[in-house]
Amino acid sequence: MARVLLIIVLPIAIMQIAITWVFFDKHWETVTAKLSEGLAGDIAWAVRAYEANPTEANLEQINDQAEKSMALSISLRKGDKLPLNRRESIFIALNRTIDKALGDQLEEVYWFDTTRYPGYVDIRVQVKAGVLRFIVPKDRAFATTGYIFIFWMLGATIILTTIAMLFIRNQVRAIERLSQAAERFGRGEEDVGFKPYGATEVRAAAEAFLKMKARIQRQIEQRTTLLASVSHDLRTPLTRLKLELAMGEQDEANTRMKQDVSEMAYMIDEYLAFARGEMAENTDSVSVRALMDAVTDSVARAGHRLQTERLAEDLRVNIREMAVQRALTNLVMNGFHYGKHVRFHAELTPGEKLRLIIDDDGPGIAPEKREEAFKPFSRLDESRNQNIKGVGLGLAIARDIARSHGGELTLDTSPQGGLRAVISLPVSAG
Repeated sequence: MARVLLIIVLPIAIMQIAITWVFFDKHWETVTAKLSEGLAGDIAWAVRAYEANPTEANLEQINDQAEKSMALSISLRKGDKLPLNRRESIFIALNRTIDKALGDQLEEVYWFDTTRYPGYVDIRVQVKAGVLRFIVPKDRAFATTGYIFIFWMLGATIILTTIAMLFIRNQVRAIERLSQAAERFGRGEEDVGFKPYGATEVRAAAEAFLKMKARIQRQIEQRTTLLASVSHDLRTPLTRLKLELAMGEQDEANTRMKQDVSEMAYMIDEYLAFARGEMAENTDSVSVRALMDAVTDSVARAGHRLQTERLAEDLRVNIREMAVQRALTNLVMNGFHYGKHVRFHAELTPGEKLRLIIDDDGPGIAPEKREEAFKPFSRLDESRNQNIKGVGLGLAIARDIARSHGGELTLDTSPQGGLRAVISLPVSAG
């Protein structure tokens, strides 16, 4: 919005400055110079007429004539001297034009002040008897319409700028609303109230976003439906195999085949979980302590003792609880698979990010291979023992879940010597 305002307001300001300069430098100063020359001519006439007959009767006659036809008030200060100092007007051109006009018309020493009286100019001329003082209306010395010009120009600028700001704000709000809708969709949340509005271009972008969103959702649904169907079709022969193996001779070969069938079932479930991406679950306000307790209880049921350190003060975040719990449990179980001790704690960063941290004392992952570990079906046998049942989707699923909430999953070196996995989530998510 600031850039758009600058694009609009800056040219207007430059144009107004240019117009003002041209007006005052050409028109206003020219008109003022003509008025000042006329005023100086009237004052020169009054001074010469008085000096030709310096009597009170003549001065009274000159004053009467000047008041009637020239709007001049003339008085004589006998034995007085001209002031030494003069206050300058903020309109330098006014002082300059009057000074030039008086200098051209008068041979006597003079003094004037345009600031002492709001509507008048005080002009004094040194004569032999003292000082002739002239009180003149300002509209005789310069064009007072200049003030009106400035007032209307500034007023119109303020009104037009205010209207422009309102319109620009409305357009910016539409763009911000589109950005928020895209952000919510990126976190897997449904923004039911979003509708295209604003300028034609913004509405076009919003409609394109809605079409893209519909296509992505349709693709996800089709993928999930397809894999669910494949999973269902594969479960049937797997179930028959399990029954046949259970009814067959229980020897060593039978036991190995049972293990193979069990691993195939696990692989199908993990493929399906990766494809679904937990998109069907709705977001809800969840207590961080309750989430950590749920993960701790889940790990405890699997026979592991998790060292959990909760936040000093509980807070709530908008997340898909089962999805985040599944990602955390997956990371914790990986820690126990590759190490003996796992520590689970949370912290709140100054940037309003919730960090859920899992540390283990396993072999860890080399820094140059950590990004590769997030690739689906990736196996890092050199840095981590091969997972007997896994297919290399655990970290990929966990990162997908974190990113769908507007967060991130990162890997680092644990203070315990193994791997540190950190899920960062925005506290204001949703």
